[in-house]
Amino acid sequence: MRSILPILTVLGAIVALWYGAAVMLNKQWTYDQAARAGVTVTTAQMLADTMMQERPVLPAPHQVAKGLWDGFTGQKITSKKSLVLHSWITFSATMAGFGLGTAAGILLAVGIVHSRAMDMSVMPWAIASQTIPILAIAPMVIVVLASLGIKGLIPKAIIAAYLSFFPVLVGMVKGLRAPDAMQLDLLRTYNASGAETFWKLRLPSSMPYLFASLKVGVAAALVGTIVAELPAGASQGLGARLLSGSYYGQTIQIWSALFAAAILAAGLVLIVGLIEGRVLKRMGMVR
Repeated sequence: MRSILPILTVLGAIVALWYGAAVMLNKQWTYDQAARAGVTVTTAQMLADTMMQERPVLPAPHQVAKGLWDGFTGQKITSKKSLVLHSWITFSATMAGFGLGTAAGILLAVGIVHSRAMDMSVMPWAIASQTIPILAIAPMVIVVLASLGIKGLIPKAIIAAYLSFFPVLVGMVKGLRAPDAMQLDLLRTYNASGAETFWKLRLPSSMPYLFASLKVGVAAALVGTIVAELPAGASQGLGARLLSGSYYGQTIQIWSALFAAAILAAGLVLIVGLIEGRVLKRMGMVR
């Protein structure tokens, strides 16, 4: 109970501030409507109205919760309003991109650690690639691939991989270089080959670093997928849901999609954490 109480306190404070911000941002519309109708609005009426507007500037927490509930349970899965459908489309592209990014990051990390030439040539370019805004890259990738007849999941997966490979690359390089000189010298005294040193020392030592970077990478892949859905003209996916909501001023729809993305990201990070615990426990790195 003591561990939960601070979390509930912070959560309660956030909700209270959210409600206060909703009242402050939504009250002007209430007063404007009352002025047009030539009526006077009491404070109680104003507070009630700011909590029930169809297109509020800032939806109240209960409105977002209702939007999430309706999106996940109140629609057929095949409906365009179903958050289950949109979340699945985004999830599919995210996992495809995350897989590509993880594979690329691990392979490049192995090459960088074992090749001085790759370390001097690849790593600076990998760092430089992350300085380019994803909002600038995504439309170009979408347009170029569309001209080649490649649409749908693949362009989104490529953009997701672009964002997710770098954390994996950096974490894996750090992990593969984690063994100290004494450990490496010990394997040399056993006449261990480079491959044996990699499999028996470097790779096991890199696991904690790898899983830490995977948690960042999977969240980055989700962000990349959502950004890729914005210029793609897609009708499905959380990014498409955000875009359509912004077109029609459906702020509740926008916030519901945002929270659906946050829930999806939290779930993916949690899954990676569970896999991490099992793998590290099996390797004897945690109790």
